[in-house]
Amino acid sequence: MTSGHTHSQPHDIHAQRTERGRETRRVTVVSAAVNLLLSLAQIIIGLIANSAALVADGIHSASDLVSDIFVWVAAHHAAQAPDKDHPYGHGRFETAATLGLGIVLLLVALGIVWNGVERLLDTGRPIPGQLALLIAAVGIAAKEGLYWYTIGVARRINSEMLRANAWHHRSDAISSVVVLFGVAGAVLGYSYMDAAAAIIVGFMVAKIAWDLGWNALAELVDTALDEDAVDEAKRVIMGIDGVRSVHMLRTRRHGAEASADVHVQVAPRLSVSEGHMISQAVEDRIIEKVDAITDVTVHIDPEDDEDAPTCRGLPLRAEALRALETRWNDAHLMQAQHEIRLHYLAGSIDVELILPLASFVDGPTAQDLNAALSAEAGELPWFGSLRLLYG
Repeated sequence: MTSGHTHSQPHDIHAQRTERGRETRRVTVVSAAVNLLLSLAQIIIGLIANSAALVADGIHSASDLVSDIFVWVAAHHAAQAPDKDHPYGHGRFETAATLGLGIVLLLVALGIVWNGVERLLDTGRPIPGQLALLIAAVGIAAKEGLYWYTIGVARRINSEMLRANAWHHRSDAISSVVVLFGVAGAVLGYSYMDAAAAIIVGFMVAKIAWDLGWNALAELVDTALDEDAVDEAKRVIMGIDGVRSVHMLRTRRHGAEASADVHVQVAPRLSVSEGHMISQAVEDRIIEKVDAITDVTVHIDPEDDEDAPTCRGLPLRAEALRALETRWNDAHLMQAQHEIRLHYLAGSIDVELILPLASFVDGPTAQDLNAALSAEAGELPWFGSLRLLYG
């Protein structure tokens, strides 16, 4: 028995996606504007003031502008509700954008390091002017400001993509500090410090590219949620009335959201409707208590199907009833009015036969009938046991 929110999402989840998309796009527009102005200033002043480190930082800021475009496009698509082609939602647009950003940043890093090495080997280049110092300081302030603005929104809407972008801004601020020291050293006569700062910035950008790309790749290959989130989901499920055990709990991320599927063991002879009610409670409680999970599929098990003999290949209801009733009719044991319930357990089929209360004579007669019916059904290879009831 399985159930889930695969084809429909609660209204509040859709509203949350819409709000997250709106907030993310607003942050991205502000970040793009700052990065555009800053990169132009850094590159132009870097060229005028003969500072390779400042030009490298300007290229770094320009790459941030590209990343802002990635984030904006991803946020636009990720905010859309699930549809026929994307039943799990569009969250992995964020993931794809993050991976693309990582690749772009890695290429930028290689270019910065290459240029820095060339500058380091060329001792005849002019010393940077003091104007480069001012722009480097402005870069630190701008990047640190973007960090605090972005991380605040990321925490409020729980966006991993924005959180990554915020730390990207913080690393940019640190790289600008390196640039400031490099330019200052060059102004004081240590010309190699400007080129060395450019190389350091390049390696910092490469480290960011690796972290972003690796995390995105891990998500694309369905890496599970962290252990704490999985343990919390298990605790939530075990706290639900009627749940005996939990196994095969699997999770995977798609952007800022995650989905889960789980096998839940219940009493083996519950009604279908009660089993479904338990599965509904599992779905609702996990979505309520585990922040990242927005989609749950629950498989209800009457026994631990990891250890119990499999019931695969056993006849389904129509075939099983034909076989039972044929044997009982041939032995003249079948009554006209009856109800049969089948329980698929431990690799066989247990049968409950319910006869009208009016047909009950006495205990010994019922026991004899039970024994005769069981003996006939016992000739069937898949038969487990018989329980005779009156009502």
